[in-house]
Amino acid sequence: MYNISVIPGDGIGKEVMEATLHVLEAIDLEFDYTFADAGDEYMEKTGVALPQETMDIVKASEACLFGAAGESAADVIVRMRQELELYVNLRPVKSYPGTKCLSDNLDFVIVRENTEGLYIGLEEETDEGAIAKRVVTRKASERICKFAFEYAKKTKRSKVTAVHKANVLKKTDGVFKGTFYKVAEDYPEMELDDRYVDATAMFFITKPEMFDVIVTTNLFGDILSDEGAGLVGGLGLIPSANIGDKQGLFEPVHGSAPRISGKGVANPAAMMLSAVLMLEYLDENEEARRLENALVKVLQEGKVVTPDLGGSASTMEMAAEVRKKLEV
Repeated sequence: MYNISVIPGDGIGKEVMEATLHVLEAIDLEFDYTFADAGDEYMEKTGVALPQETMDIVKASEACLFGAAGESAADVIVRMRQELELYVNLRPVKSYPGTKCLSDNLDFVIVRENTEGLYIGLEEETDEGAIAKRVVTRKASERICKFAFEYAKKTKRSKVTAVHKANVLKKTDGVFKGTFYKVAEDYPEMELDDRYVDATAMFFITKPEMFDVIVTTNLFGDILSDEGAGLVGGLGLIPSANIGDKQGLFEPVHGSAPRISGKGVANPAAMMLSAVLMLEYLDENEEARRLENALVKVLQEGKVVTPDLGGSASTMEMAAEVRKKLEV
């Protein structure tokens, strides 16, 4: 039995979480769920977006499923990444049938460094405006690059691409690029290259099939991940994993979507695919494939899907259909 912490969060997070837990009941594994609070609604009640009790629950669990956070996302997700040392943000970019993907043969992964870069929040105002500090260390660069190569090896991928801007950011991205090639020496069987981030953004549009595993720094990874989502149908289909040496947190990237919250029409696919990533993290790869394949069948048929996918089904009706495919 796996001890899983569950944070539904705000808005449609609650709806897609309910749908995903309903589907996970049909997985041939046992889960012990511990529910916890975080987000806007909890902050309105208590004045705190992320209570220590929730952090303790997550730390005691083997993995965490997170629904969505609204305006307090930085106070919740960023803090959890820092305190739990979740230094990897893993974002698959994969084409699925029945979606608005721009190309039907995409299957690559972005491995984003999650703890430093410009997102450390070291900013200060000056007489002329403001200054932000960008921090790139050899330690963080080494562990994210090593994770990328190990992930490629584990998932039988053959190529790792480092994305940077070392021609301009010569010191910080110089550290990242140099560390990438040093780590690569331990993986002689792996094809590798490096590209500038602006060129990578172009190649996402013109030659996205050229990528397999991308490893990059925090801000660049954030931007490229959303561009990647645009290639395969939007944020409603994109899962993510935040992974450290001791914990893993798995969440869709679509946010709380207040405009459709409470209407029962939220697409649960990204949350379900986040659960797929959780199963892979737990080394339950067979069940991960079963869940993903069940969702693919529902998307491919296109009969019981939510409005954003061209159907008229509710969130829970789509979940029921995915569960039906699992139980066949």
